[in-house]
Amino acid sequence: MKSRIPVVLLACGSFNPITNMHLRLFEVARDHLHQTAVPELKLLCGADVLKTFQTPNLWKDAHIQEIVEKFGLVCVGRAGHDAERYILGLPILQKYQHNIHLAREPVQNEISATYIRRALSQGQSVKYLLPDAVIAYIKDHNLYTKDSSWKDNNT
Repeated sequence: MKSRIPVVLLACGSFNPITNMHLRLFEVARDHLHQTAVPELKLLCGADVLKTFQTPNLWKDAHIQEIVEKFGLVCVGRAGHDAERYILGLPILQKYQHNIHLAREPVQNEISATYIRRALSQGQSVKYLLPDAVIAYIKDHNLYTKDSSWKDNNT
């Protein structure tokens, strides 16, 4: 491993609720950047978020360009998503692909916040899928249950 350098990662996503895999994004991205010796501020995202750059009217082209041109991003692979194809499918991403770092998660896991919300609404255990503090917060605030005011539109 090359000498360690300071890395600042800014992540976006719903993190609703935050899962261990969300936290793992930071570890994978940090390790990737330390191995490639790329300092700076980068946007951290999963391949599913990278795909949203193609969604009409969700992101402004000028914002995407500013992110990838001025800062760059680190994209962590996710099952069922082809980050390379997303990059080649969008001219702005293709133009600045030298500023997009694709990090591979060595331990594939398909856990998603949508799955977690669905499991909680059905009264299923999410132990070991979420940090204990997040589980406690969810229970304390009666989140994601059939009786809570929050409803998951993806279920």
